[in-house]
Amino acid sequence: MQVDLIETFLDLMETRSFNRTAERLNITQSTVSHRVKALEAQFNRKLFTRNKGGTLPTAAGLRFLDYAKALQNQWHEATRAVASAGALERSMRLGIQHDLAETIAGRWVAAIRRDLPTTEIYMEADYSNQMNRDLAAGELDLAVLAVLYTPHFLPDLHYERIGELHYVLVSTDTHDLAGVRPETYIRSSYSPAFDRAHRLALPHLSAATLSAGQNMAVMDLLRTLGGAAYVTQATADQISDRVAVVADAPVIPQTVYAATSLRTRHAHQHRKIIGAMEGLLVEL
Repeated sequence: MQVDLIETFLDLMETRSFNRTAERLNITQSTVSHRVKALEAQFNRKLFTRNKGGTLPTAAGLRFLDYAKALQNQWHEATRAVASAGALERSMRLGIQHDLAETIAGRWVAAIRRDLPTTEIYMEADYSNQMNRDLAAGELDLAVLAVLYTPHFLPDLHYERIGELHYVLVSTDTHDLAGVRPETYIRSSYSPAFDRAHRLALPHLSAATLSAGQNMAVMDLLRTLGGAAYVTQATADQISDRVAVVADAPVIPQTVYAATSLRTRHAHQHRKIIGAMEGLLVEL
């Protein structure tokens, strides 16, 4: 990868002047011309035109602009990764749905470190929609794995079911479903699949005036306002001194999926990481 060609092209797109780019990059004008010609030879297309009005990009140059920026960014990221690697052999960027992160992020990382001790880990909690978009757009590196609730089954991505998380109805006021009042009910909206299951099981509570899409937020609303809401089983256990599980309310399961690039779905590191999450989900 000839980064100097890319950087010269990008600088020239800003200055629209061979002389000014030569000054800014501390090279000669002939070197600027040579680098532009080298790029143009690779594409077999003119990238700039020069006339009395100055230097202007061609249609091919304008099309190449976004790709050139991406190539430059990738090179800088690669440089930083290699420079900071130390004894670590590779880097993994992991996405995880908020409620899962709240429940088992620490144990997941601990398991990954046991299995892959020479891997650098970056973890980000997000919603399924955003993780699907990031995976599809290629904004994350190739070594990416997202644990999420709602797959979009996009091209070039591989999804697999790896387990379930269970949500239970808890209340600060009652032990039975008949005592749950719509006016104090907090409707949890964790995913489209969860919403469908909730509407079918509890249609009379689906029009609640207050709703939230994150387990942690629902838990804080319950603490502050009281009432009833669906939370994870782990959260129900955590706040059992303040709420009671509504025994006759249905448990709503939420399927958990792993999403990876089609090209890396069989990679050793991915299989280890997915396996670690599957083991933790069985324990919940």
